[in-house]
Amino acid sequence: MTDSLLFKTITIRGVTLKNRVVIAPMHQYSAIEGHAQDWHVTNVGRYAAGGAGLVFVESTKVERRGCGTIGDLGAWRDDHIPGLTRLADNIRLNGAVAAIQLGHSGARARCFRPWAGGKPLTRVAAEAEGVTDWDAWERIAPAVSEDGARALTRAEIQALVMSWGQAVRRCNDAGFDIVEIHAAHGYLIHQFLSPVINQRTDDYGGSEQNRRRLLMQIVEEARRFWPADKPLFVRLSVEDGAGFGPDQSVALAQAIKPLGVDVIDCSSGGITGSPVSDTLGYGYQVPYAERLKSDGGIMSMAVGLIVHADQAEAILQNGQADLIAIAREAMYNPNWPMDAAIKLGADINAASTPPQVAYWLDKRRGSGNIVPSTFGTGIDRLSNDGDA
Repeated sequence: MTDSLLFKTITIRGVTLKNRVVIAPMHQYSAIEGHAQDWHVTNVGRYAAGGAGLVFVESTKVERRGCGTIGDLGAWRDDHIPGLTRLADNIRLNGAVAAIQLGHSGARARCFRPWAGGKPLTRVAAEAEGVTDWDAWERIAPAVSEDGARALTRAEIQALVMSWGQAVRRCNDAGFDIVEIHAAHGYLIHQFLSPVINQRTDDYGGSEQNRRRLLMQIVEEARRFWPADKPLFVRLSVEDGAGFGPDQSVALAQAIKPLGVDVIDCSSGGITGSPVSDTLGYGYQVPYAERLKSDGGIMSMAVGLIVHADQAEAILQNGQADLIAIAREAMYNPNWPMDAAIKLGADINAASTPPQVAYWLDKRRGSGNIVPSTFGTGIDRLSNDGDA
């Protein structure tokens, strides 16, 4: 397949991606006081060297209270910029466009890391790891929650909007080319969007228009500090299973696109649980990307159990999305883009791996009919042959 859409360039504003493969943001829970560590550099570097067109740094918090765990990455202070610069530089050095997701956990802050159970963090455990600002690391929400999160005042909401703007400014200073606003998965912005969680009675709650006000103000503030030639993405839980669904997501996309949003990253879940689907099949969230692209009139990114090269290619060929985001499959195989290029018959240069890799692979390709170890069944043969 020499005319693969997956390995066709795409330009969004002033940024051109060499292919449509995106490494989705994935929490590493490994920062120290918000600062990036060597692990973060290694992690993003391997994905960029594997041939992806766009590599996202994980959800990076816009203020201290927004940290979900002790190990969350931060962009709430200027002294976080050097570490973020290392990540952006490393992604770019290895041939990909550098992106970062910005988020705030809201009422879902102050938890143990997932592999330590993910339950609410205790003061004793936090201080044992060196946390000295337990009281300031406060859980906040649109309204008072059953589990004790405090409702934000109007003045605090306005300050929070400005915090997003400053975090965006720091990401620009660090050299990132794309920023994504995380408004999904039950975190703070999604909490405001939710008719279940947001019980405010002022102009940030009640009607659908009021509940989207925070996100719209954050988008406007972000665009004050984000250059006009750089794309802005927003991640939505297009279906959260709790009153915010595809119809509301389409209307929201139509409202924020004129404010400067270019792409909707289409996920789901987060309010009553994640995911919302009872059956986790291959590409189970792709219909959300298709709906936002067709009815929202905005570019969309598909994510969610997109595993095989031919599966990803079919999503693009069918016009269901503009970009393909790979997450855990990239953890399994950081060279997924390079592998996919070979399987689809695309020029391996479309995955554009560094010369230290490309030279040796090209040399082996000229040595005869060598079948790579990752070659197996594709999405169309799974029912007969089992998973690859």
